[in-house]
Amino acid sequence: MPNLAEKPQPIESRAATMLREVFESGRPLTYIRTAEEQRVARVLREVAPRLSASEPVRVWTWSLTEGMHRDGENAEPGTQAPREALDFIAAHPDPAIFHLKDFHEPLRESPEIRRRLRDVYDSCLDQQKFVVITSAVRSIPEEVERSVLFLELRPPDLVELVDFLRDETRELPAHDGDGAPSDAILYQLARALQGLTLDEASYALRRALAAGHQLGPESLPALLEEKRLLVNRSGVVECITGHTAIEEIGGLEGLKKWLLERRKLFQLRDTISSEIVPKGILLMGIPGCGKSLAVKAIASCFELPLYRIDMIEIFSGRHGKPEGVFVAACRMLEDMAPAVLWFDEIEMGITSTESSGEQGRIFAFFLTWMQEKTRGLFVGATANRIDLLPAEMIRKGRFDEVFFVDLPLEDERIEIFKIHLGRRGVDFTNFNIAQLTEFTTGWTGAEIEQCVVSALTKARLADREITEDDLFNVAVTIVPLSRTMKEQINHIRSWAFERAVRASPREIG
Repeated sequence: MPNLAEKPQPIESRAATMLREVFESGRPLTYIRTAEEQRVARVLREVAPRLSASEPVRVWTWSLTEGMHRDGENAEPGTQAPREALDFIAAHPDPAIFHLKDFHEPLRESPEIRRRLRDVYDSCLDQQKFVVITSAVRSIPEEVERSVLFLELRPPDLVELVDFLRDETRELPAHDGDGAPSDAILYQLARALQGLTLDEASYALRRALAAGHQLGPESLPALLEEKRLLVNRSGVVECITGHTAIEEIGGLEGLKKWLLERRKLFQLRDTISSEIVPKGILLMGIPGCGKSLAVKAIASCFELPLYRIDMIEIFSGRHGKPEGVFVAACRMLEDMAPAVLWFDEIEMGITSTESSGEQGRIFAFFLTWMQEKTRGLFVGATANRIDLLPAEMIRKGRFDEVFFVDLPLEDERIEIFKIHLGRRGVDFTNFNIAQLTEFTTGWTGAEIEQCVVSALTKARLADREITEDDLFNVAVTIVPLSRTMKEQINHIRSWAFERAVRASPREIG
């Protein structure tokens, strides 16, 4: 017969579930690498009541400066030294969790402490006593390595962020002026903060409150700006701001249709099979034809933030060994999902198929990661030197589709002219733009944009409005890339002819 007095358990965060399962397995010693001591303490207080139905499990905290104490209580006498703290744990008669802060230093320096910790392991085993060591660095001596479970604390998930925001905003007026912010608003704010630590989320929250006295949808820009600053400090991941609507891309109708069709599948990613959730696309083709712009439009189309990994910075060595930096960047982006991840000129960093060497290991990791990454992360990769891409990169299953972006067709060039003129506030209703196509055969989208910018500059220098003649005069002076690099472009086209799907539905004659 069910116990009617039992209350339903609240939804656990990822961190709480991980630690609860560790404790339920009976492991006495756990080492967590993290700089978030306060967050660990918060999670331990959440987990403790769920460990035993018969008697309470207390949480004790130790540091070298404060000794062993419980929340809101004075430290126990004679527990300030590391050896004294371990003696206290071994002698403690009741179930408890002991949180030891920065214990790695005495553990590394003292054979006596290492020996005593092994004694503590024996005394805590099957006694509902658990020792949790937290430190920003990993330092586990060989003598105790087999007895200690090592964990990496990932950034808080949506459940943990919502609980944190609920506590932080309990006394704030709601967006509609009636009590604390609603759960719907809290979930919206939490999604914007995914990937940040609780301390960083707190700073972002303060920034939003400084911009306004209430929390609501209008708080998102302030939260996202703080997040952008925190993400960009890594030096290898850049948060791309600004929106590029899919309508702002001239041509590429095949690519646009594919994205609009897959958008619904991506939005249903949590309710459908992972096999059909879009993973990403590879855009290869001629420089200046809109590959980067298309990736920005993907983020806008999917209504997701956009992050770019800078492979040049990763291989610069300024941030540590490239292999470790690349893996850390990919893991960090998974914690920020849902999002779009942009690998620009991917052939410059992830091309090696050598079995040995750092670049080869990065390549091997990337191939595996593309298969196993979280379903909320959509990868948009671009490449110019497509002949450098190995077969493993472009085979089916790695990316959902490989698109080839060619020189724009005649009607696409007209559309691109209109987009760039309209973006700059030019009234082109009386312009014979179709006639410009006679002078712009073989032009890239970037060359069309430069034609508009140059014509507009000349008109402004003459203190008048731009005219159709300004466009014609500039157009006849531009030598397109397709002429100066004819052999290379023909090589790119022939290489991609049977290896990729055309982003535009027709070929150039």
